[in-house]
Amino acid sequence: MVQKRLKDIFIAACFLFITIHATNAQMATKASPYFINGESQVIEAFSDPSKWIRHDLWVESSFDSDGDGQLDRMHVGITRPEQTETEGLKLPVIYESSPYYAGTAALDKDIFWNVQHEIGEPGTPRKHPNVTRIGERPIISNSQTRTWVPRGFIVVHSSSPGTGLSDGAPTVGGNNESLAPKAVIDWLCGRAKGYTERNGQIEVKAYWSTGKVGMTGTSYNGTIPLAAATTGVEGLEAIIPIAPNTSYYHYYRSNGLVRSPGGYLGEDIDVLYDFIHSGAESKRERNNRVVRDTEMKNGQDRITGDYNDFWAGRDYLNHMTPMKAALLMSHGFNDWNVMPEHSYRIYKKAKEMGLPVQIYYHQSGHGGPPPLSMMNRWFTRFLYGVENGVENEPKAWIVRENHKKDNPTPYADFPNPEAKDIKLYPSTGAPSKGKLTNFKPKKQGTETLVDNYSFSGASLAKAETTEHRLLYVTAPLTKDVHISGVPRIKIKLASSKPVANLSVWLVSLPWTDALNTKITDNIITRGWADPQNHSSLRESEPLVPNNFYEMEFELMPDDQIIPKGQQIGLMIFSSDKEFTLWPEPGTILTVDLDGTELTLPVVSGEL
Repeated sequence: MVQKRLKDIFIAACFLFITIHATNAQMATKASPYFINGESQVIEAFSDPSKWIRHDLWVESSFDSDGDGQLDRMHVGITRPEQTETEGLKLPVIYESSPYYAGTAALDKDIFWNVQHEIGEPGTPRKHPNVTRIGERPIISNSQTRTWVPRGFIVVHSSSPGTGLSDGAPTVGGNNESLAPKAVIDWLCGRAKGYTERNGQIEVKAYWSTGKVGMTGTSYNGTIPLAAATTGVEGLEAIIPIAPNTSYYHYYRSNGLVRSPGGYLGEDIDVLYDFIHSGAESKRERNNRVVRDTEMKNGQDRITGDYNDFWAGRDYLNHMTPMKAALLMSHGFNDWNVMPEHSYRIYKKAKEMGLPVQIYYHQSGHGGPPPLSMMNRWFTRFLYGVENGVENEPKAWIVRENHKKDNPTPYADFPNPEAKDIKLYPSTGAPSKGKLTNFKPKKQGTETLVDNYSFSGASLAKAETTEHRLLYVTAPLTKDVHISGVPRIKIKLASSKPVANLSVWLVSLPWTDALNTKITDNIITRGWADPQNHSSLRESEPLVPNNFYEMEFELMPDDQIIPKGQQIGLMIFSSDKEFTLWPEPGTILTVDLDGTELTLPVVSGEL
């Protein structure tokens, strides 16, 4: 009897042992995120794309931008690890939204404005293209998925209003482009409705979301995270905009001047509208009539280039008060498409607001994210709550001229706190080169240039002698000079006509065209302005020919080390072949050198 009881106890103990170990083994096989050095790690169980769950839905917004009497619904795509279904795992979200996912118009020359006409005159009508929509459900995009899903994040995509299978109208910076991603975030946090079909009534819940959302993307896709953040939506914890357009005025105008984004001469906001309008064909005629042919036509003002309420509404700096999301900006100092001021102005304001901020600048052109480790630490800190200390790290990370993009140098801030403004003054030398010195010479009088758009800025900088620009250069530098901040030009000038373009380049000379020329070798920074806006950005006034006017404006932000032996050159000219309108050559600009100076922020405060 005792032996039988002992046998029964032994069998029960073995069964309990096996059960415990089976449970432990089952628990051990459950995948969950983990972190090393404050970064989310790749989890093998999350890394097989064939096991990811991919589905789409439509989220109901708070607006009707296509005028059909129904609230617009945004098309949303989800990519998540299977464990969010099989094991009830909840994860944070990395979200990217775009107007580009479903296709764009072809970049035919005739969809752009013809820039060859006089300033202040309307251009010839341009062609309006149609966009052929592409893509198949349920996948909207594959971007971000291979980076973030294996690291324990759900990736969400959505097409912006009036593009792809999303309802609405594209407005290129209008309110609906802020409220659309807000609606998606509200749905991810359980506050908005999602449906299985565009016109259906079967609801979908985001039961797999922790309610913590981060956003990122490049260019227009980088603008939308900022747009969403300006709504103050709860749950949007962090954003990483990459080369974002933060003001459509600053994208298409410069200090009152009609100025194209680099690489797209003749583009304006209505061109971009046409380029992205891939939404429902049945809604396009109405959208074109209301948005492009009325609101944009009346607001964009290619005649004066003045800032107005239309542009103010599309400037996200004006809407930042509700913003709470932690901000990591990324931009290139040599991005002449979406220029580097776009990120700096938002970074500066967010810092003033007391938000967690960092800025990453590289020396290349358009696009270019921060190193993956920086992005990972940012999202891990604010979406997972891992105390990795990113908010206490240096605020500025700048890639030096000969370094790779994944090896930025940390600085306390941008501009470098050790930078001090120095003033440089021009002295006569036209049509060759004058001097640029840090002491103001005695009365220098005036020098003139003759506008001619057919000469590129590069050819003018290289020319030993030309009447089409004024060029003032420092002596050869006796040591490396570190520029950090926002240079400013103060200029006193007169025009032979009531209107004129004004272009200013800061260059490093001698100019080089060698095969191994780097993007930082020749152009330091540049800027443009309309002299008619010398007193007001909102109200231009025709110039009285040959009367002098004073004007002051900023060049693009920069952080660059100019090597010993180079010369810094201030080049002043009129029409910039790559960026401005092309009026008939012959306008004469006269510059009063005694009323002209360059303010240059230099680390250590001396050349």
